[in-house]
Amino acid sequence: MPELLLELFSEEIPARMQARAAEDLARLLGDALKGAGLKAEGLRTLYGPRRLTLVAELPAATAPVNEERRGPRADATGPALEGFLRATGLTREQLEEREVKGTKYLFAVIRKEGQPTPALLAEIIPGILRRFPWPKSMRWGGTSSFVWVRPLKRILCVFDGAVVPFSLAQGEDDGHGLASGNETEGHRLMSPGAFAVHNFSEYAAQLAARHVVIDPAERTKRVRDGIAALAAAEGVEVVPDEGLLAEVGGLVEWPVPLLGRIDDAFMDLPPELMRTTMRVNQRYFALRKPDGAAAPFFALAANIEATDGGKAIIAGNERVLRARLSDARFFWDQDRKQTLESFLPKLASVVFHAKLGTQGQRVQRLEKLARFLAPKLGADVALAARAAKLAKADLATGLVGEFPELQGIIGRYYALHNGEDARVAEAIAAHYRPMGPGDSVPTDPVAITVALADKLDQLAGFFAADERPTGSGDPYALRRAALGVIRIIRENNLRLDLADVLAEAFFGFPQAVGTTAEPEFGMAVASEKLNTGWQPDPKSAHPPMVAAFAAGLMDFLAERLRVQLRAEGQRHDVLAATLGAATDPDLVRLLARAEALRLFLEGEDGANLLTASRRAANILRIEDKKDGPHAPSTDSALLAAAEEKALAAALDEAAPAVGTALGGEDFAGAMAALARLRHPVDAFFDKVVVNDADAALRRNRLGLLARLKALTDQVADLAKIES
Repeated sequence: MPELLLELFSEEIPARMQARAAEDLARLLGDALKGAGLKAEGLRTLYGPRRLTLVAELPAATAPVNEERRGPRADATGPALEGFLRATGLTREQLEEREVKGTKYLFAVIRKEGQPTPALLAEIIPGILRRFPWPKSMRWGGTSSFVWVRPLKRILCVFDGAVVPFSLAQGEDDGHGLASGNETEGHRLMSPGAFAVHNFSEYAAQLAARHVVIDPAERTKRVRDGIAALAAAEGVEVVPDEGLLAEVGGLVEWPVPLLGRIDDAFMDLPPELMRTTMRVNQRYFALRKPDGAAAPFFALAANIEATDGGKAIIAGNERVLRARLSDARFFWDQDRKQTLESFLPKLASVVFHAKLGTQGQRVQRLEKLARFLAPKLGADVALAARAAKLAKADLATGLVGEFPELQGIIGRYYALHNGEDARVAEAIAAHYRPMGPGDSVPTDPVAITVALADKLDQLAGFFAADERPTGSGDPYALRRAALGVIRIIRENNLRLDLADVLAEAFFGFPQAVGTTAEPEFGMAVASEKLNTGWQPDPKSAHPPMVAAFAAGLMDFLAERLRVQLRAEGQRHDVLAATLGAATDPDLVRLLARAEALRLFLEGEDGANLLTASRRAANILRIEDKKDGPHAPSTDSALLAAAEEKALAAALDEAAPAVGTALGGEDFAGAMAALARLRHPVDAFFDKVVVNDADAALRRNRLGLLARLKALTDQVADLAKIES
């Protein structure tokens, strides 16, 4: 098939926008072509600092289409016939008469001839470019309303070797005079000037000869392999950073890896500080020695092959880095002239959130919550409280003000410098973790305590202020905080009553206990939970509103747990069924219960009992509408058939066994007790007519099914198990 080649050549596109722009170009053009009746094959996009490129194979023209429309009856006259003729553009003689269910109707057969693909492309592409969804666009020179991420210089568009002619002019708007052609440009410095191409093969070869690597994956590979080779020659290695690799690959068209040296005067700075300075400000790669210590080198990718082998480029970047590291050292030295604790008063004037007070108030809540959590997690209470008190102190330091990415990490260094306990320092560094799916969780009890306190306070506060995530956004990263809580608990196998801790976290806010002028604080979440029919545990130490708030937040955590299990490829429906029986605030126990249910359902007894349970539930749902509800009870005197007697006896035996097993967290034992119901249930449904003509027998048998459902409901809501 003929080939389409489209290139949008502009000034430098921000690296972070390139991949998404290429996806948008493929999507928009693909959808438009499909709507026009053209199916693109082999469509792919490439992107780089100055160009977005799309190549695809398309038919030379759209296929002709016959469209049929049914009109009025064959004997119709007047407005009905006239309207149909106007709509179709045909005459009465061109219409066909066809019989449909004994009545003759008029039919119009309209043939639409195929359109040449170049004509369609010329019609489609300008509209796509004018509405292209850049995150940020700019205007430049002249009065045209056409915008692009950076000034657009050329549009190369050829189909089957010939230019597809179009322009971006629209009425009086000249679209900056941009029109399609067959020319592009090579490297800005090493191969300047325009040249013509007629197909993708020629395009790729000509650009490669003119010092442009058009494939982003190839550019990234050249950077990765090049700096790795330079590092190996010095006996060091590159600190892995895929994000920086992708970004640098989007900054250079002709990557030339180079290696510079870091002045020895800066090698006593924390390696995280040097890496952040190099990465954020200069897009340099950090290197390390085989033992993991920072190496006195940095790597970069130039965009030009210098005649001196890059010596001047390296020297210039070394001077820039010295200035950057000098700035970092200034803050490092100034901050360490005082203790970490001495920065705390500054947090009193830093607003955390308008409804949740200052960072200083948050520190007080974290310290209180850490004292509550520490005994439950086996952590030293004094150390946990101390770590919680100091965890946010580095937010007021000059260094974290300059490099927010280092919060927690710098606090650890300053705490160690001040002689704090090593466990306190590690907790300060680890309390933000996990930062994402690939980040590890804290494992030391003190660090676990502070990390959980931080995330639970965040969740309780924003939910109490009714600043919950929505389908379209999560500005306060509450989903990430919830997943962090779940991962910390799961990966450390922590036995913790989360509802109790969330209630305690809620109590940390003055509004929650009515000591401020905001009595509605937290009521939205609590009211929603109470409106579902939820009832607080009579033995709960918390007021009903507080307990309801904690239960509502537990629902959010349970949903996040389901999302995580789904992402892991596990059966999230089993968790939903387990939660349907009881919302367990102990996630470890909840997951153990769900795992026992999964194993049970995957066995023959469990699968059969699931089928029978669904059958019982369906019968009860139908019959309850007639004269229900039917209580889960039976009259032994009305048990007539041997099979219903056997089922009643089996339920009498299984009920206490299930209750005892669940109470003792012997979930496998509870499943085993349910498994013994399989054969009596099968026999009951095989031999016994539930809807007997005798009303008393019918009600008794429905009560027997209600007993079966009530017993299985203690273990799980089996209706939530997916087929």
